[in-house]
Amino acid sequence: MSAASSQSAANTRVNLEHSTVLLIDDNPKSLDMLSSIFHGFGVKEQIKCESAAEAAEIVKRRAVDLILVDCSMPEMDGYDFTRWLRRETPAPTRHTPVIMLTGHAAQSSIQKSRDCGASFVVAKPLTPTVLLRRILWLGGDEREFVECETYVGPDRRVRNFGPPLGEPGRRAGDLSTHVGEPAEANMDQSDIDMLMKPMRVAL
Repeated sequence: MSAASSQSAANTRVNLEHSTVLLIDDNPKSLDMLSSIFHGFGVKEQIKCESAAEAAEIVKRRAVDLILVDCSMPEMDGYDFTRWLRRETPAPTRHTPVIMLTGHAAQSSIQKSRDCGASFVVAKPLTPTVLLRRILWLGGDEREFVECETYVGPDRRVRNFGPPLGEPGRRAGDLSTHVGEPAEANMDQSDIDMLMKPMRVAL
């Protein structure tokens, strides 16, 4: 490996050992699998919650570095939680990066995630490689944070490099057990990434 390649590899390393990650999923098996992935990333401090309401009480009391929340949960779902986080909590809590997890990657679901202020959306079933690449992208995210009457979250209007592209697609039948039948076709992860990518718009 050349010196330039070594430097490039060093620049893409991520150290999550001292990070605090909040994991939210009402399915205990999914929560344990997610926790195992983050153990593999070296994360020592994980807070696991089986409801968004429980997670909301956590973030009221302490800071976390990253939140992963399942979109589909009873009572307060991932969309409601993210919208609450962005609008009702003080800075810097409201700026915490949020990765939303979806079992039904329909375009309407991805747009709903984006519009409630999610930083990123990842389709299930999760793989450590895909998840780590999204975390790396978030680590270098330089978008401004927008706070207005109709939207609170990462700025979607500016041009930047966006999320990493070219990931292999997901199988159309990959749904979590509690989502139900899809109303429309699932999107590939690369399509989700493109939809989440900030675009320049005329103001």
